[in-house]
Amino acid sequence: MRYSRDMRGYGEKTPDPQWPGGAKIAVQIVVNYEEGGENSIEHGDAASEGFLSEIVGAQPWPGQRHWNMETIYDYGARAGFWRLHRILRDIPVTVYGVATALQRSPEQARAMMDAGWEMATHGYKWIEYKDVPRETEEQHIAEAIRIHTEVTGSRPLGFYQGRASVNTVPLGCEEGGFEYLADTYADELPFWHIHNGRPQLMVPYTLDANDMRFANGGFTNGEEFFLYLRDAFDNLYREGCEGAPKMLSIGLHCRLAGRPARAEAVRRFIEHARAYEGVWFATRLDIARHWKEVHPYRDTLRPSRMEREDFVKTFGGIYEHSPFIAERVWDSEMGAVHDSAEGLAARMAQIFRCASDSERLGVLTAHPDLAGKLAAAKRLTAESTAEQASAGLDALTDAEHSEFTRLNELYTGKHGFPFIIAVRDHDKAGILAAMTSRVENDTPNERVEAERQVMRIAELRLKEVLK
Repeated sequence: MRYSRDMRGYGEKTPDPQWPGGAKIAVQIVVNYEEGGENSIEHGDAASEGFLSEIVGAQPWPGQRHWNMETIYDYGARAGFWRLHRILRDIPVTVYGVATALQRSPEQARAMMDAGWEMATHGYKWIEYKDVPRETEEQHIAEAIRIHTEVTGSRPLGFYQGRASVNTVPLGCEEGGFEYLADTYADELPFWHIHNGRPQLMVPYTLDANDMRFANGGFTNGEEFFLYLRDAFDNLYREGCEGAPKMLSIGLHCRLAGRPARAEAVRRFIEHARAYEGVWFATRLDIARHWKEVHPYRDTLRPSRMEREDFVKTFGGIYEHSPFIAERVWDSEMGAVHDSAEGLAARMAQIFRCASDSERLGVLTAHPDLAGKLAAAKRLTAESTAEQASAGLDALTDAEHSEFTRLNELYTGKHGFPFIIAVRDHDKAGILAAMTSRVENDTPNERVEAERQVMRIAELRLKEVLK
């Protein structure tokens, strides 16, 4: 079973985005322009809009126009937009423009373009797509691109549906003309998403540093909004100074942040961010193009995408002569989290622990003696040969070889399985000392230690394969 979600991402250490000028943070502001594209009987929809307004607990009105809702959206176009435009017009901004909304707002669209803002598409209409058939959503995306191109003079290069379905990102990938997609909240840095074997850059968006929380009970006044934005900036700026720069994405809506008290919070945040050195204000397209240049897609070995035969061929020897571990791993749930050495080692260890007692013992007995007869006859696996050589076990003196032979025989005779140790963690003297000590252990405790060492060996082998 393939698990589609990537729960690992970049892991503990994020890549250095190398923002232009050595910036410590990239600040990206989105103005969502939805006014005139929302659900409305006049727009041919079945009900009025019920989302993101000043009306607490608003619900769609089937078959009826909602005058209060419509005029709240009208406010965003008539007043809110122009207030935000005055505050932000000299800053790189990305517009998420609903195609039908832009079409109904020629003066606002012209002001956006005159300010040099990036014009990304927010889809054909500002509607919920979770229950829309795939082919209909595909048609809507095509229509959004057509109208957007007619209104602005060029096709959009970024796409954010917003009220997305499970089909939205695949359809965006398949459309083929977007430099980035934004229907993800999964990270603070861009990342490559693979769809049908082809890479698509994702530039994540935000729902937390977003004025939509005024409409759902999160923020109650401009001060709260400002403090949230300020604290997000300060934390990410500090991380950038410590060597892990990120992107701060901020979402605004004309009918929400365009209100005077909230717009004041936006203005105060801009002043706060501008007071720092090393802040890169950028559009999402700026960020996407920078990422493609600095971190282009590289095709690496991804175990979760391998066919079973290739997977077992590649990883069947990680547990010595025991391909059943790899077979059961592939047959279980696998996802992107298992594309790292740590993730795959954890899943293999889980499978090993779940194996029967006789199967686990079989894995132990499959391991060769250290510096034993198989090594002398050059009949070790490639992995074991490299490991024993790393600790100098391929170049023993006669006395050392004799001592290893004596301890191997003593250990195996007592415990019923070979002495096993992750030799890459030790030198020759340390290995000999461990053998001398562990041969005295009782067999049940030594069995536990031997199995622990098997799992450690597997982890080290995977780190060699999945560098």
